[in-house]
Amino acid sequence: MAYKITNKCISCGACVAECPVGCISKGNGKYEIDANECIGCGSCAGVCPVDAPEEE
Repeated sequence: MAYKITNKCISCGACVAECPVGCISKGNGKYEIDANECIGCGSCAGVCPVDAPEEE
């Protein structure tokens, strides 16, 4: 199941460095995950200081 980044995102970028498939990019005011590329590993959620990534 793919992850999505909620509005809790503070744009710190920690998730970008952790994503093994590179599907996270800077969006409008927060980072975004390309659901078509996300493998659902949860690495982004594990490093996020505000728990912004959640399973869809």
